[in-house]
Amino acid sequence: MALLFGLLIPLLGTMLGAAFVFLMKDEMSPRLQKALLGFASGVMVAASVWSLLIPAMEMEVDKGEWSVLPAAMGFLLGIGFLLLLDELTPHLHLGTDKPEGPRSHLSRTAMLALAVTIHNLPEGMAVGVVFAGAENGAAGLSLAGALAVSIGIAIQNVPEGAIISMPMRAAGNGKWRSFFIGSLSGTVEPIGGLAIVLLASLMTPVLPYMLSFAAGAMFYVVVEELIPEASEGKHSNLSTIGFAIGFVLMMVLDVVMG
Repeated sequence: MALLFGLLIPLLGTMLGAAFVFLMKDEMSPRLQKALLGFASGVMVAASVWSLLIPAMEMEVDKGEWSVLPAAMGFLLGIGFLLLLDELTPHLHLGTDKPEGPRSHLSRTAMLALAVTIHNLPEGMAVGVVFAGAENGAAGLSLAGALAVSIGIAIQNVPEGAIISMPMRAAGNGKWRSFFIGSLSGTVEPIGGLAIVLLASLMTPVLPYMLSFAAGAMFYVVVEELIPEASEGKHSNLSTIGFAIGFVLMMVLDVVMG
């Protein structure tokens, strides 16, 4: 029951953020969007370090100085996997008219949904792998700590859902359509998380690699998408403040609940 609840919390956060579209009268201000992008980046970076990379090394502590090897390898594999997925999947980011990836005849909405899926897959993986590690009694991981990761991801999903749904509404889409697309970004997370839980239960020895793999995938999203969007144009200082708040919040959640 705790596992199911933990996997669904991030989706609920995304849906809550997407529901802001029903209250919106005007387009989201650039300043708020910058702050929210920075906040999401801070949460993801802190979760990657405290909840994924550090536990991955603690699980291999008996190997001495080589305990860092699984974390390093998994991290690079996670970066490479998201890079490959980004290159092979036709997708379209909000605020741009130029699709990325191979050419296709998919609709704009379909490519936007694919971009959102790529963006949120690492978060689902992260939640799934920490719950899998906690259930398997892995060093440095507990159910309380896993719940902290789930809550942290859900918190950063609230502005993320709003960032997706509100510009779509401002562009002329209906409220329910905008809400659906915004919520869609969260559906991949419980699905991906459950898949990782099932896989990890069969492959416990590679759990350190899976933890750091999820960390690398999340770092890719932060460096490739969130930080560039948050830093371009005016008000980039607000994204820096948002990053600091998100980072500290996730760090505190992990330490207090872990």
